[in-house]
Amino acid sequence: MAMDGKTKTVTQLVGIVLFMGAMAWASVPLYNLFCKVTGFGGTTLVSEQGADTILDQTIKVRFDASKERDFPWEFKPVQREMELRIGETGLAFYEAYNPTDHPIAGQAAYNVAPFAAGGFFTKIDCFCFTEQVLQPGERVTMPVTFYVDPEIVEDSEGKHLHEITLSYTFYEIDLPEEVQASLDTGSKSNLN
Repeated sequence: MAMDGKTKTVTQLVGIVLFMGAMAWASVPLYNLFCKVTGFGGTTLVSEQGADTILDQTIKVRFDASKERDFPWEFKPVQREMELRIGETGLAFYEAYNPTDHPIAGQAAYNVAPFAAGGFFTKIDCFCFTEQVLQPGERVTMPVTFYVDPEIVEDSEGKHLHEITLSYTFYEIDLPEEVQASLDTGSKSNLN
Protein backbone atom coordinates (compact mmCIF):
# COMPACT_ATOMS: atom_id res chain seq x y z
CA MET A 1 0.00 0.00 0.00
CA ALA A 2 1.59 3.23 -1.13
CA MET A 3 1.10 6.46 0.83
CA ASP A 4 -0.05 9.61 -0.87
CA GLY A 5 2.04 12.78 -0.58
CA LYS A 6 0.18 14.30 2.40
CA THR A 7 0.16 11.08 4.44
CA LYS A 8 3.87 10.51 3.79
CA THR A 9 4.70 14.08 4.86
CA VAL A 10 2.61 13.84 8.05
CA THR A 11 4.18 10.47 8.92
CA GLN A 12 7.69 11.87 8.45
CA LEU A 13 6.90 14.94 10.56
CA VAL A 14 5.44 12.80 13.38
CA GLY A 15 8.55 10.62 13.22
CA ILE A 16 10.83 13.67 13.45
CA VAL A 17 8.86 15.11 16.37
CA LEU A 18 8.99 11.77 18.24
CA PHE A 19 12.73 11.44 17.56
CA MET A 20 13.43 14.99 18.78
CA GLY A 21 11.30 14.42 21.89
CA ALA A 22 13.21 11.23 22.69
CA MET A 23 16.54 12.99 22.20
CA ALA A 24 15.47 15.88 24.46
CA TRP A 25 14.33 13.42 27.13
CA ALA A 26 17.63 11.50 26.97
CA SER A 27 19.90 14.56 26.76
CA VAL A 28 20.20 15.23 30.51
CA PRO A 29 21.17 11.67 31.54
CA LEU A 30 23.52 11.38 28.56
CA TYR A 31 25.13 14.74 29.34
CA ASN A 32 25.57 13.74 33.02
CA LEU A 33 27.16 10.46 31.95
CA PHE A 34 29.45 12.30 29.53
CA CYS A 35 30.53 14.74 32.29
CA LYS A 36 31.22 11.93 34.78
CA VAL A 37 33.30 9.98 32.29
CA THR A 38 35.29 12.91 30.91
CA GLY A 39 35.34 15.40 33.80
CA PHE A 40 33.79 17.97 31.47
CA GLY A 41 32.34 21.01 33.20
CA GLY A 42 34.32 20.42 36.38
CA THR A 43 32.67 17.10 37.19
CA THR A 44 35.04 14.98 39.24
CA LEU A 45 35.88 11.32 38.82
CA VAL A 46 35.30 8.58 41.41
CA SER A 47 37.56 5.69 42.43
CA GLU A 48 37.59 3.10 45.18
CA GLN A 49 41.32 3.48 45.82
CA GLY A 50 44.14 5.99 45.63
CA ALA A 51 46.54 6.58 42.77
CA ASP A 52 49.23 4.03 41.91
CA THR A 53 51.89 6.73 41.54
CA ILE A 54 52.78 9.75 43.65
CA LEU A 55 54.85 12.46 42.01
CA ASP A 56 57.22 14.94 43.66
CA GLN A 57 55.34 17.79 41.98
CA THR A 58 52.75 19.46 44.22
CA ILE A 59 49.42 21.11 43.58
CA LYS A 60 47.34 23.39 45.79
CA VAL A 61 43.72 22.43 46.42
CA ARG A 62 41.35 25.14 47.66
CA PHE A 63 38.03 24.36 49.31
CA ASP A 64 34.88 26.38 48.78
CA ALA A 65 31.41 26.09 50.31
CA SER A 66 28.09 27.70 49.47
CA LYS A 67 24.43 26.90 49.95
CA GLU A 68 21.17 27.33 48.15
CA ARG A 69 19.34 30.58 48.89
CA ASP A 70 17.23 30.32 52.07
CA PHE A 71 18.86 27.01 53.04
CA PRO A 72 19.22 27.46 56.82
CA TRP A 73 22.34 25.40 57.52
CA GLU A 74 25.73 26.91 58.17
CA PHE A 75 28.26 25.22 55.87
CA LYS A 76 32.00 25.81 55.50
CA PRO A 77 35.31 24.07 54.86
CA VAL A 78 37.33 23.33 58.00
CA GLN A 79 40.49 24.40 56.16
CA ARG A 80 40.58 26.69 53.14
CA GLU A 81 43.42 25.01 51.24
CA MET A 82 46.06 22.31 51.29
CA GLU A 83 49.07 21.49 49.21
CA LEU A 84 49.75 17.88 48.36
CA ARG A 85 51.84 15.88 45.97
CA ILE A 86 50.12 14.88 42.75
CA GLY A 87 48.79 11.34 43.25
CA GLU A 88 48.88 11.62 47.05
CA THR A 89 45.60 10.91 48.83
CA GLY A 90 44.21 14.01 50.54
CA LEU A 91 41.67 14.21 53.34
CA ALA A 92 39.69 17.40 53.86
CA PHE A 93 36.73 18.20 56.08
CA TYR A 94 33.66 20.39 55.79
CA GLU A 95 31.46 21.43 58.69
CA ALA A 96 27.67 21.75 58.64
CA TYR A 97 25.39 23.04 61.38
CA ASN A 98 21.60 23.05 61.61
CA PRO A 99 20.59 26.06 63.76
CA THR A 100 16.85 25.39 63.41
CA ASP A 101 14.44 23.57 65.72
CA HIS A 102 13.61 20.82 63.20
CA PRO A 103 15.54 18.21 61.19
CA ILE A 104 16.62 19.22 57.70
CA ALA A 105 17.92 17.03 54.89
CA GLY A 106 20.46 18.30 52.40
CA GLN A 107 22.46 17.10 49.44
CA ALA A 108 25.71 18.59 48.17
CA ALA A 109 26.37 19.30 44.50
CA TYR A 110 30.02 19.69 43.57
CA ASN A 111 32.46 20.66 40.87
CA VAL A 112 36.07 21.70 40.44
CA ALA A 113 37.58 24.73 38.80
CA PRO A 114 39.19 25.20 36.42
CA PHE A 115 37.00 22.81 34.45
CA ALA A 116 40.09 21.26 32.82
CA ALA A 117 40.96 19.73 36.21
CA GLY A 118 37.68 17.80 36.46
CA GLY A 119 39.00 14.79 34.57
CA PHE A 120 41.97 14.53 36.95
CA PHE A 121 40.38 15.24 40.33
CA THR A 122 39.29 11.89 41.73
CA LYS A 123 37.17 11.33 44.84
CA ILE A 124 37.56 8.13 46.81
CA ASP A 125 34.93 8.91 49.43
CA CYS A 126 32.74 11.96 49.93
CA PHE A 127 29.83 13.21 52.00
CA CYS A 128 28.35 14.39 48.71
CA PHE A 129 27.67 10.81 47.63
CA THR A 130 24.75 10.55 50.08
CA GLU A 131 22.04 12.75 51.52
CA GLN A 132 22.73 14.33 54.90
CA VAL A 133 20.15 14.79 57.66
CA LEU A 134 20.97 17.12 60.53
CA GLN A 135 18.86 17.17 63.67
CA PRO A 136 18.01 20.49 65.40
CA GLY A 137 21.22 22.06 66.72
CA GLU A 138 23.39 19.29 65.28
CA ARG A 139 26.90 20.09 64.04
CA VAL A 140 28.82 17.55 61.95
CA THR A 141 32.22 17.29 60.35
CA MET A 142 32.08 15.60 56.94
CA PRO A 143 35.14 14.16 55.16
CA VAL A 144 36.13 14.03 51.53
CA THR A 145 39.01 11.78 50.43
CA PHE A 146 40.55 12.53 47.04
CA TYR A 147 43.66 12.66 44.86
CA VAL A 148 44.80 14.47 41.74
CA ASP A 149 45.61 11.93 39.02
CA PRO A 150 49.29 12.00 38.01
CA GLU A 151 48.20 11.99 34.34
CA ILE A 152 47.45 15.69 34.80
CA VAL A 153 51.13 16.48 34.16
CA GLU A 154 50.88 14.88 30.70
CA ASP A 155 47.73 16.76 29.66
CA SER A 156 48.16 19.79 27.41
CA GLU A 157 45.94 21.97 29.64
CA GLY A 158 46.39 20.17 32.94
CA LYS A 159 50.18 20.42 33.09
CA HIS A 160 49.87 24.19 33.55
CA LEU A 161 47.53 23.95 36.55
CA HIS A 162 49.01 24.73 39.94
CA GLU A 163 45.76 25.19 41.82
CA ILE A 164 42.37 23.46 41.85
CA THR A 165 39.26 24.64 43.69
CA LEU A 166 36.82 22.03 44.98
CA SER A 167 33.39 23.61 45.46
CA TYR A 168 30.27 22.29 47.16
CA THR A 169 26.81 23.78 47.21
CA PHE A 170 24.30 22.36 49.69
CA TYR A 171 20.62 22.43 48.86
CA GLU A 172 17.58 21.20 50.75
CA ILE A 173 15.90 17.92 49.85
CA ASP A 174 12.88 16.11 51.26
CA LEU A 175 13.44 14.30 54.52
CA PRO A 176 13.90 10.54 54.10
CA GLU A 177 10.65 8.63 54.66
CA GLU A 178 11.83 7.04 57.92
CA VAL A 179 12.75 10.43 59.42
CA GLN A 180 9.47 11.97 58.27
CA ALA A 181 7.52 8.97 59.63
CA SER A 182 9.16 9.31 63.07
CA LEU A 183 8.33 13.03 63.08
CA ASP A 184 4.72 12.31 62.12
CA THR A 185 4.46 9.64 64.85
CA GLY A 186 5.98 12.02 67.41
CA SER A 187 3.59 14.84 66.55
CA LYS A 188 0.57 12.51 66.76
CA SER A 189 1.65 11.27 70.21
CA ASN A 190 2.04 14.89 71.38
CA LEU A 191 -1.58 15.60 70.39
CA ASN A 192 -2.92 12.83 72.67
